[in-house]
Amino acid sequence: MPHSADPIGPVRILLVEDSPEDAELTSMQLLDAGLEARFERVDSGAELAKALVDFNPDLVLSDLSMPGFSGYDALKLVRSQNPPVPFIFVSGTMGEDTAVQALRDGASDYILKDKTARLPAAAARAIRESRSERERERVEKELLRSQRLDSMAMLAAGLSHDLRNILQPLLIVPDLLAIHSDNPKIRKLGEVIAESGRRGHEMAESMLSFVRGARKAREPVSVSDLFQAVQVLLQGSLPDKVTLDLQPPAQAMVIDANYVELQQVLINLCLNGIQAMPEGGVLTLSACVSSSDAQGMACLCVRDQGIGMDEKTRKQLFTPFFTTKPDGTGLGLMSCLRIVEQYQGRIEVDSALGQGTTFSITLPMAASPAPSPAEAAPGQGQRILLVDGDNTRQSLLCNALESQGYAPSNAPDGAYALRASVVDGMPDLFVIDSDFVLLPAVALVKALAQRGYRGPVILLQDPAKPFDRDELPGGVNAYLLDKPLEMGQVFHAVAQALSAGSP
Repeated sequence: MPHSADPIGPVRILLVEDSPEDAELTSMQLLDAGLEARFERVDSGAELAKALVDFNPDLVLSDLSMPGFSGYDALKLVRSQNPPVPFIFVSGTMGEDTAVQALRDGASDYILKDKTARLPAAAARAIRESRSERERERVEKELLRSQRLDSMAMLAAGLSHDLRNILQPLLIVPDLLAIHSDNPKIRKLGEVIAESGRRGHEMAESMLSFVRGARKAREPVSVSDLFQAVQVLLQGSLPDKVTLDLQPPAQAMVIDANYVELQQVLINLCLNGIQAMPEGGVLTLSACVSSSDAQGMACLCVRDQGIGMDEKTRKQLFTPFFTTKPDGTGLGLMSCLRIVEQYQGRIEVDSALGQGTTFSITLPMAASPAPSPAEAAPGQGQRILLVDGDNTRQSLLCNALESQGYAPSNAPDGAYALRASVVDGMPDLFVIDSDFVLLPAVALVKALAQRGYRGPVILLQDPAKPFDRDELPGGVNAYLLDKPLEMGQVFHAVAQALSAGSP
């Protein structure tokens, strides 16, 4: 066995050989070469079948011709195992045509008994390749399992969205009860309602987390540690011609996210990069602070030197069930996009045919927790237009803002809000939800800016589908508020927006 090769550790080798003397010589040669091995010899089909289960060999060495039992019978029996064990013929009667046929039938190699000098190297190589193949299959099965869960998550996401909308009043009503009543029994009832609402939202989020395969909540994730974990997981999946170039960040970089989900994203992209380089190449995993963003953003890049993609393929990459692989599901990249976007990040792709592909993942870096805000000041009759297609939430928000000293009015969609701003004049503040189709939120804000509105806007967003600030016009002060809403947060956001006024 070559000393330059990586050690393979203790192994079990099964010898299919009718001659005890030949088996002893083979064993001694492998031990003398430095192979750490245990041996067992069989010479019949029944013994071989039993040894494959009880001895569980890492390699089978078999003679070709034996009384009552042939090497081809042994090969057929070994190849029927799942996963198959590597098999090498060691024979003194094998011609060239026979050897070629043996390789076609699944043998890893063949060695002539009078030319056994390369037997140790051939044995070590066969064991190493078998282990690598098993690890690759394990990673692929794990990814397929994850992608099946992602398909379930697509269905669960819609259910969770509707459930959170139904539970929204349970978070708003308790604040209204506290505002309108000093009765301690009613306040206590409000606390019970609020706790039920919070538990319901937690159940919806837990359902999504389970289906997505996430077992942890958000946590500070060190990018350097994440890269090291990805490197370890990819060791068994890197072909001989592919090199992994790890370029961790030059400075400490921490992301507030789910460690397991980010690891899944990088592994998925790296395996895609490996498959895109059938002739080999360098797979680069790097990180830096994004210079194109005003706030601190981490940029993680996966770059390959593979076959690349044309423009048509790039445009369909994140389409559910679109795949260029014969056995692909078309859900892997969609899963990566969903995970990144739920952390208010983005994925960009740069690729051309014959020039490789680069996936750039931009994510917000972890920030220090903000101090708890003081109690919001009451309103002074400012006009607020609520644009929300959910009648229940719209009514509750209107009552809450009115009790706080504001003058709210309602609009069920963007088109109605635009007409109301013409008839009644521009309000002091727009509060716009993300869930309506007719002239949606971003289009409404742009239309208002074109009509000269320069006041503040509060956008109510689903954390799983956040607004892109780059799409909003620069002349409007936009504030983002995540749903589900709590009235304390709403009051503070309204007071902050109105105090800031026009930009």
